[in-house]
Amino acid sequence: MAASAVAVGIIFLSQTMVGALGNSSLLLHYLVLYFPGCWVRHTDLILQHLIVANLLTLLCKGVPETMAGFGMKYFTSDIGCKLLFALHRAGRNVSICSICLLSIFQAIKISSGNSRWAELKIKAPKYTISCIYLSWILSLLLNVPNFMYTMANRRNKTITNLKDYGYCSSICHASTTDSLFAALLTFPDALCVGIMLWASSSMVLILHRHKRRMQHVHRTSSLRSSTESRATKTILLLVSTFVSFYTLSCIAQVCLAIIYNPSLFLVNTGAIVSGCFPAVSPFLLMSRGYSVSGLCFTWIQNKGTHDIMGNM
Repeated sequence: MAASAVAVGIIFLSQTMVGALGNSSLLLHYLVLYFPGCWVRHTDLILQHLIVANLLTLLCKGVPETMAGFGMKYFTSDIGCKLLFALHRAGRNVSICSICLLSIFQAIKISSGNSRWAELKIKAPKYTISCIYLSWILSLLLNVPNFMYTMANRRNKTITNLKDYGYCSSICHASTTDSLFAALLTFPDALCVGIMLWASSSMVLILHRHKRRMQHVHRTSSLRSSTESRATKTILLLVSTFVSFYTLSCIAQVCLAIIYNPSLFLVNTGAIVSGCFPAVSPFLLMSRGYSVSGLCFTWIQNKGTHDIMGNM
């Protein structure tokens, strides 16, 4: 076994373990806090689906890539390979949609009451769940071509026109077909990224205006204002990190789709880059303190205060 293959396997193993630990800890945090009956924001619901999508992306790519890096390339069947590719793509697409929804909902939430978004501010929370589940359905449907043309690697290959991805392969088509397929996969992602950047620009503009207004009033601001400002800055950090990693991943994915016989270095590089955001994002959220714990503490504290006042 080549030393370079072992090194790649170690990288995938480290990335998968660190990312899975961070996402699992954050998901467990949310699940535990459901039991006291804490009030959860709509953005927290989107974050929970983002965490699940991150876990799918990491496990469905990191585990098989780690096994392939350590020399186990023939461990899965055709159905297993199709499921791994489909679930990884679905997790990646839902991750993009979740970040997009987060930026949109937060931009609407912090917009001023007299703006054209005032009506949407009331209606937006009602569509949160439906938008999340719609993103899962569309993500799975977009991966039907992958499910059809992906197969497991075999020791005795009977088909020659295959793109080798280490542990799985896909059937090569004409360059025009591959280009159309790459455009089909890239267009929804590019649309979501464009919406993210637009919503993020709106949030930056709103925060700038808010800061200028606060310079003319008393320095003491409400807890809600500071909480929303912190949440907005966290989402902006999440979006900027995502766009940076996504741009590199998108370039690698387009190259893999267009190039007839991509090198193993390009395949591994694309896989490592695609796993960076799912591995890093939970730690960004935890470092910024973006969780429901503060809301739960406030809710419990307020409830306790009201109960004491009621008993007096």
